[in-house]
Amino acid sequence: MPSSSNHSTGGVPQLALNLSLLWKELPVRERLRRATAAGFRAVEFWWPFTSAVPSPQDIDEFADSIIDSGLSLVGLNLFAGDMPAGDRGVLSWPGREAELFASAEIARTLGVRLGTRRFNALYGNRLPDRFTPEHQDKVASENVRKLARLFSSIGATVMIEPVSGAPAYPLKTAQDVTDFIESARCDAPDAGILLDLYHLATNGDDVEAAIATHAKSAAHVQVADAPGRGIPGSGELPLAGWVQQLRRAGYRGIVALEFVGSTEDDPFEHFDNHSWENLA
Repeated sequence: MPSSSNHSTGGVPQLALNLSLLWKELPVRERLRRATAAGFRAVEFWWPFTSAVPSPQDIDEFADSIIDSGLSLVGLNLFAGDMPAGDRGVLSWPGREAELFASAEIARTLGVRLGTRRFNALYGNRLPDRFTPEHQDKVASENVRKLARLFSSIGATVMIEPVSGAPAYPLKTAQDVTDFIESARCDAPDAGILLDLYHLATNGDDVEAAIATHAKSAAHVQVADAPGRGIPGSGELPLAGWVQQLRRAGYRGIVALEFVGSTEDDPFEHFDNHSWENLA
């Protein structure tokens, strides 16, 4: 049992915990148990399966684990390729539309079953040896419009995010993302920016300016500290101040903690209730 149970959030409703980076060496049910022990009410996941089309049994097991935990699944990534090998999405990858939309149909079904209304589609790396940027952008625009229509049928939003640590990923700033969404002619709230403050800061974007511009329209917010992508407070980013700015500027949604952590230590050891409140 991790000592994080002694550092409860008190069930702060505006915080969620990403369980694809945290405790990823553990089974999903154990990760969910630990999230509950740490006081969370909500979680999010990257694509939680090993392929774009998992077995019905795997889908049911994932859904049942969320239901049994009593936690809300507030965000879910679509299939993003082979992430450990360096893939960062297939939205702009010609020829992989079948995988993308198969995962989207599964995500939509999970959304109906679990109440999830935020789905993240990673744009994908540039593939200069195979396709021009213009061709990839055209494919991505067509795909995101289709995804927006699919998810809007259940009142859900497809999200696009900037990403750091992947030189071939073309969307690095908040403006890059909003320019793409606008060029694809997607209407809010069917499509929106996932404002990941860690990625923006790591890429050198002006985070305060991005918040001022996009706070009211952001579909979702994620945070982690830098350097290291650790728990807030472990690095140098003024995350509490940025979240407070987001709230003052009109963001009313969930703030998800998407940080790296293992079972080797307790990531919540030095994170007290005051810290939770500052990030909520």
